Amino acid sequence: MSDTVHVSLGDRSYDIHLGDGLLAQAGDLIGAQTARSKVAIVTDATVAKLHLQDLTQALDRAGIASSHLILPPGEGTKSWQYLSQTVEWLLAEKVERNDVVVAFGGGVIGDLVGFAAAILRRGVRYVQVPTSLLAQVDSSVGGKTAINSPFGKNLVGAFHQPCLVLADVGVLGTLTPRDFLAGYGEVVKYGLLGDASFFDWLEENGPDLAAGDVDARIQAVKRSCQMKADIVARDETEQGDRALLNLGHTFCHALEAATGYSDRLLHGEGVAIGCALAFETSARLGLCSQEDPSRVRAHLDAMGTKMTLADIPGDLPTAADLFALMGQDKKVVDGQIAFIMARGIGDAFVTRDVPSDVVVGVLEDALAQRG
Repeated sequence: MSDTVHVSLGDRSYDIHLGDGLLAQAGDLIGAQTARSKVAIVTDATVAKLHLQDLTQALDRAGIASSHLILPPGEGTKSWQYLSQTVEWLLAEKVERNDVVVAFGGGVIGDLVGFAAAILRRGVRYVQVPTSLLAQVDSSVGGKTAINSPFGKNLVGAFHQPCLVLADVGVLGTLTPRDFLAGYGEVVKYGLLGDASFFDWLEENGPDLAAGDVDARIQAVKRSCQMKADIVARDETEQGDRALLNLGHTFCHALEAATGYSDRLLHGEGVAIGCALAFETSARLGLCSQEDPSRVRAHLDAMGTKMTLADIPGDLPTAADLFALMGQDKKVVDGQIAFIMARGIGDAFVTRDVPSDVVVGVLEDALAQRG
């Protein structure tokens, strides 16, 4: 079973192919994107061990040779060090502007390799083959590429659209439960920001999805990708609607910085916590009912994913310090932080009119629950 979602961006348009067992078709699908019979693959050690042979064999069957670079797994790879290593390796492989580079991995690899493709020879073509739920529903789609800085997450990057996305939900079966649920934080975000009926569906089908129901996984990935594709088509470079996709992310990025981009907090876990905090802030501002944040927390709790600051191990800074970290967010303009608030489930909006004392109060109460 497979399906396609189209991202409509004029001459930068591309398709997202999604389904079970799609990796076996990668040779034909990637081959259609290049006249050359060789591609360069960048992946990480975890993905390489599990899936690299399947990808290279699929390419071989289509008559496409491949070389590969294997990087360390983890958020720390989104750095100048590994960006430089990737670019120099691609140059050594004599990758040309019309060649295809394959980003084969989760969100870290997709972001890093996309950025490398954006700056190599002033832009080379690349294919996203996302292997995590988070990457399949979010980071592989839309052309946002970046590395992290000590000052904050994704602060150095470029908009550079892929020419193709191949999302094989079959590979999600090799994810640890924690990694899968981290990706679920990005799935639930779509229902919260703009589709209440999708959130209803997730409340009913989320447990089956987490348990491995392939049809449910395909449906969740497709709906998430379609929502993102529609938003990106309207606002490619985040001048308006696309900022809605950052629901929960302003809180999340501050928490990631506070935990050193370590495995204490995975990105999708931070998104889930951030969504809950965003709804709590919205309720305190009188924008939505108090039942909405309670419902968000109840669903995240039912799924077994992180949902509060109490779920983050180790020490955290004060509420004031966390708020200061929010000030490093990419979306800050004239010192004002852009928040994604909600009038209800499925009805999010962008605003800079959020009093700092309310946000700090929400964070103080959340920190107090850590005991």
